[in-house]
Amino acid sequence: MALFPPSTNRDYRGATVSAWFLMLVGLLEFVPGCIHFFLPDGGAGVIAGLDLTARGSTIIAVFAWFGAVQIPFAMLLFVIGMRYRTLVPLALFAVITARGLMAIDGWFLKGSVSGHHPPEHYASPVTVALALVFLFLALRQRPAPAAG
Repeated sequence: MALFPPSTNRDYRGATVSAWFLMLVGLLEFVPGCIHFFLPDGGAGVIAGLDLTARGSTIIAVFAWFGAVQIPFAMLLFVIGMRYRTLVPLALFAVITARGLMAIDGWFLKGSVSGHHPPEHYASPVTVALALVFLFLALRQRPAPAAG
């Protein structure tokens, strides 16, 4: 068994632009993942503007943990968009679910308590809306290529 099984791209009948969008989402997930994991404060202070004087080490550790989750998820999204396009609708649904939950939390639940909104609180609803459009396009069936 290989790390990368044979590509499924020939069987994909959805819009190719949906696969490209998924790879863009993967890239846009990878960059913050690296920031959260590798920056000394994980971006909590310098980007999100959080006060790290109380429990700063815990906040930084949580940011690093989230970055450690974001990096492989981003890589998976990119590989799906590149080689396993039959999984594009499922991956887009995962993005919609994750970003939808982040948006709900950031604007209405635990993340909204402080009234402070880091960049991700704005990006998540936009990502959900765009991913819904590309999911619709990915689910539309194109005709199979002619044999021969």
